[in-house]
Amino acid sequence: MFADCSVDLTMKRIIPTVILFLFFSPAFSQALSTKNKKAIDLYIEADNYRVRGQYDQAIRLLKQAIEKENKFEEAYYRLGMTYRSAGDLGSSNDSFEKALVLSPYPLKQKIYLFSLGDNYLRSGQYQKAKSNLEKFLAIEKTDKIKMEQASLWSMQADYGLVHTGENLGYRVKVLNDTVNKYPMQYFPAITAAGEELIFTVRYGRAHNDNEDIFISRKNTFGKWQEPVSISVNINTEYREGACTISADGRHLIFTICGPRGCDLYESKKEGEVWRKPVSLGPTVNSSGWEAQPSLSADGNELYFVSDRKGGVGGYDIWYSQKDSAGAWAKAINLGKPVNTKFDEIAPFIHVNNRNLYFASNGLPGFGGFDIYSSEKINNQWQNPLNMGAPLNDYEDQYSFVVTSDGLNAFYSREEGRTKSKIYQTNIPKEFQIRSRGNVVSGVVNDGQTKRPLQAEVELFDLKTNERISVSNSDSVNGRYLVVVPGQSEYAFHVSEPGYLFYTLHFNYETKDQDHPLVMDIALQPIQKNAVTVLNNIFFDFNQSDINARSYSELDEVVKFLKENPGIKVEISGHTDNVGIENYNQQLSLKRAQSVVSYFLSKGIAAAQLTQIGYGSKKPIKLNDTEENRQVNRRIEFKVVE
Repeated sequence: MFADCSVDLTMKRIIPTVILFLFFSPAFSQALSTKNKKAIDLYIEADNYRVRGQYDQAIRLLKQAIEKENKFEEAYYRLGMTYRSAGDLGSSNDSFEKALVLSPYPLKQKIYLFSLGDNYLRSGQYQKAKSNLEKFLAIEKTDKIKMEQASLWSMQADYGLVHTGENLGYRVKVLNDTVNKYPMQYFPAITAAGEELIFTVRYGRAHNDNEDIFISRKNTFGKWQEPVSISVNINTEYREGACTISADGRHLIFTICGPRGCDLYESKKEGEVWRKPVSLGPTVNSSGWEAQPSLSADGNELYFVSDRKGGVGGYDIWYSQKDSAGAWAKAINLGKPVNTKFDEIAPFIHVNNRNLYFASNGLPGFGGFDIYSSEKINNQWQNPLNMGAPLNDYEDQYSFVVTSDGLNAFYSREEGRTKSKIYQTNIPKEFQIRSRGNVVSGVVNDGQTKRPLQAEVELFDLKTNERISVSNSDSVNGRYLVVVPGQSEYAFHVSEPGYLFYTLHFNYETKDQDHPLVMDIALQPIQKNAVTVLNNIFFDFNQSDINARSYSELDEVVKFLKENPGIKVEISGHTDNVGIENYNQQLSLKRAQSVVSYFLSKGIAAAQLTQIGYGSKKPIKLNDTEENRQVNRRIEFKVVE
């Protein structure tokens, strides 16, 4: 499974098989339980087919061997293993049970008990799984690895018994055949605006068939269109898949599996063209296996799966952060409580950068891989929560991605061993994110010529005065997209050399904004009488002292003035029309003076600055509502020379 970037579930079903074969060897190195030469020959011949994945032929020969010798214990065991590899757990259990009855030795019995415990767990027969696992643990006293595995499975059987019949309100539906048109499609990713669905396609049903990345877009009626190859620059003769896309849909990180194994690569989009991919380099990639990336909305954190040394378990979730120069720092293991001694795969970090979804087979659950969520509080990941049934069951679930509003999700599910489809589901209220935020998008252009601009778009958290994201609008079409997280106040700042900056204010501290905002931004060239409003300068009621939440914006203006020392500006204060006009004029002047004083304290030359208070004389809107009066209470920045 992990030999390719699809990471399909067949490999995860192989992992217990590997354990069993390791367990099998010492016990079965003794003489076989039959002397029947014909039966032994058929048994040996069958194994030649089994190791090549030709299960039908192997099963036929093993049955013939048993017909020759109906107490051929090892043939029953190998028949059970072959049935399981072929996906027939019922027949596998029948064979294991028969082998168990025939075996007089505890050393062999524990092999069958271990196999039966695993099989019954994977078919949702929790009581039978628990019974066999308890018998195994009563016999096995030395092999700690298998004891830990059996103990985990027993715990999961208990969990399954308690939660059998549970329905938390998921409404799962398969996407139509327009999207699910290939034999196998999996690992969906979705843009923050929810308009593009990107996923991995396997052209055939065989494990070694080629894989590529495809994209489906919504039409004007909100329906998913037929998927197409994402780009000839990305899809090659190698196997590409398991991707993540940035919030704005212009930065793709994905897995390429070639002659040297699987590593992570990235490609950036200019206009409608994806650049040729480049490796993320040795700080992210290693000599091990890397795949299944998930990029945070701000583009500064990358989560992925690796089996490299230094982890907690087998396959762990790792992450890397960008440094001040924009390069990926050395990857760090996410650690406990997310990672376990077993396997964690398919991470997805929500656009709010606080909720992580992933699949694990090492936590309390229904058996196999379940979907879990963990929330980051005070920079610490909380204990993962099983997301419950019927989303999770005794089958394997994985590649779960959640929409920006936190209300819906997409994931892939296998239908048999050679077919998989992409599904959509709602998310029950108890699992919905607490911080939704919003998506703001549009086009940045020249306010005079309407030419698209590649402007810098920054977002600041006003409670911490930290920049939480920075990106650029597209150099070809000027498009931008920013995810504004919830539960705080934010300053939005757009700048481009030669132009006056533009700012906005978002307050999501008390309520979420569920409807995406579309805001086209026209930047004004730096010239006489060009004006912009400083929307993130705050004063307490009836006061002229600057509130600390203003510092992010003020520092951005300081940077602008230092980059443009040849201009002179007027800082003007404005009020609404409530109260005595003389008082309003004096208050507006004092506030303008406070802003100028801050600039002077940061090294701006006094010759660049003038201040004036206009009181209520220059309203932007009528003073007929509180919302309009709030707009009129402002600080303006005007180029005067």
